[in-house]
Amino acid sequence: MNTKAPRVVQERIAKLRELINDYRYHYHVLDESIMSEAAADSLKHELSQLEEQYPELITPDSPTQRVAGRALDKFQKVTHTERMISLADVFSVDEVQGWLDRIAKLGVAKPELFVDIKMDGLACALIYENGLLRQAVTRGDGRVGEDVTMNVRTIENVPLSIPQQEHTEVRGEIVIFKHDFAQLNAEQRKQGKPEYANPRNLAAGSIRQLDPRVAASRPLRFMAYDMVTPDLPTNAQVYERLQSLGFRISGQQQVYQSLDAAMDFIKRLDQSRQDLPFGTDGAVLKVNDRQDYRRLGVVGKTPRGAVAYKYPAEEATTIVKDIVISIGRTGAATPVAVFDPVQVAGSTVRHASLHNADEITRLDVRIGDTVVIYKAGDIIPQINRVLTELRPRDARPFDYEAALRTQYPELEFERPIGEVVYRVKNASADQILKRAIEYYASKAALNIEGLGEKNVEALVDAGLISSIADLYTLTPEQVAGLERFADVSAHKLVDNIQASKHAPLARFITAIGIRHIGSQTAIDLAAHFRSLASLRDAQEADLLALPGVGKIVAESILAFFADEDNLTMLDRLEALGVEPSYQDASGGKLHGQSFVVTGTLDAMGRDAAAEKIRALGGEFHSSVVKNTTYLVAGHNTGQSKLAKAAKYGTKVIDEATFLDLIDKSQK
Repeated sequence: MNTKAPRVVQERIAKLRELINDYRYHYHVLDESIMSEAAADSLKHELSQLEEQYPELITPDSPTQRVAGRALDKFQKVTHTERMISLADVFSVDEVQGWLDRIAKLGVAKPELFVDIKMDGLACALIYENGLLRQAVTRGDGRVGEDVTMNVRTIENVPLSIPQQEHTEVRGEIVIFKHDFAQLNAEQRKQGKPEYANPRNLAAGSIRQLDPRVAASRPLRFMAYDMVTPDLPTNAQVYERLQSLGFRISGQQQVYQSLDAAMDFIKRLDQSRQDLPFGTDGAVLKVNDRQDYRRLGVVGKTPRGAVAYKYPAEEATTIVKDIVISIGRTGAATPVAVFDPVQVAGSTVRHASLHNADEITRLDVRIGDTVVIYKAGDIIPQINRVLTELRPRDARPFDYEAALRTQYPELEFERPIGEVVYRVKNASADQILKRAIEYYASKAALNIEGLGEKNVEALVDAGLISSIADLYTLTPEQVAGLERFADVSAHKLVDNIQASKHAPLARFITAIGIRHIGSQTAIDLAAHFRSLASLRDAQEADLLALPGVGKIVAESILAFFADEDNLTMLDRLEALGVEPSYQDASGGKLHGQSFVVTGTLDAMGRDAAAEKIRALGGEFHSSVVKNTTYLVAGHNTGQSKLAKAAKYGTKVIDEATFLDLIDKSQK
């Protein structure tokens, strides 16, 4: 130890760390308490004060070093030394037997079976060098994950150091326990905030936040299930080693000599899994002998030596209120059933994909039908079957092509020969992406300077962006590498993009490109729902209650927020720090007054005038109606608007009067 501090202080710090780490191990790994939480907090406080007085004694594995660091700009990509593979799913004893028959042909007959519960969380690898936690990496695509070390260091039950001194990689799931999740949602309700959907999504979302303080504020836990290094003879021994190193495991693992005994255990787990502290959707069966497991190898993305037995998904019934069609980023038209909210597998479900026209025909699902909903893999809502016994008399078969014409009258669709999906005619995925990004950055939306048509094309063609969310991962160095950019312009573009993260909610709603949603409707939606989360959860009746929102507009909104690609994009935007905000302008001096501009104004463009009016609580419209308060007449005025103003008794004012009115309203 550093000799600058008195030996008695060095010894005190060493003993404090040892006792605090012992408390952490018993509390977070063994579910035992060797002292009260208050006493442990007192010890941590003393250690913190001593380290503050003698900073040269601070070590990376000190219990005080779990604090959240600064926010990141983005996550760094990391290539796994050994692939983090997914398991093939099986749903019956016959399928498990089929797996055993296949590996028997490869030389592993009647293996000893290692069985454990399958935890529902975010897969993560922890890498230790010389006993210290060096890096934490998400699964990603199995080959390449993201460095989330700063977030994982905040998790209380993750050891910052282990007695194993050589290179060690531990893999597991990051989860939130059910009781912790319930407490979080109780606090959300108390504060009038939207509840979180489910523990798995919250755990994954917390780890993928760029600001480590978010992860630190959530009750995350790491549950270990494997070690890449060092190699041990059996999976059972791996679990023993994990516990000895200070990691928490499920505590449900067992070893069996026969399939019958293993399946009896899995069935017992199914009956008692509701009492487990964490969420689960099945059990894992592995060949216990790790040499045999490795010798069996991998096929595709799954190991031959293990399978995941999935429990029957929880089901619920609900009534289909509508069938809307979503246009995805590739131009594919996907039908979505919208129904009364229902709880399935621990989360609220409002819609389910019907995949294509053939699936609608196969299910014979109709608006008004009562359907059975389940979650495939406890994640994706699906319609299992229609309860035709409860079908209303007026239910009619869904006419897919008629629905396309009604919901998207401005588009033309085609169904290529041999395909089941209708697509937008004469539109490629890249073309759709480019137009979406151009609109997102346009003056009517987020007004991102420098992100016009040519620059968008350059970014997409170079492969730098494949979704709107990718805009926020761009670096000046990447942009400067393109032909159209120099160093200064590249920095300016990236700065402009980053500055759009906290745009007004109404502009963001406009920007994401919900069909039939113009600026005024976006303003009305923002004023009513006041957050994107509330708008995402809106039901058809909520939307139809708003002035100016008819069935076509409501269906368009529902379709947008039912599309998995759109939801993934919005989740990524949130993880990247895009947080649109609502500012209430109802107290502005122009509240209750509506304006229309005709002709050209000298002082500002039409969009700028609209922005001024709305910021002061007024409404801006494109045409004169009965309740229009003012028609602002500039140069080259349109006679039709003047005629309507005369007809309805709308007051016509010139630009000078308008500017004077704006000026007085700002004071």
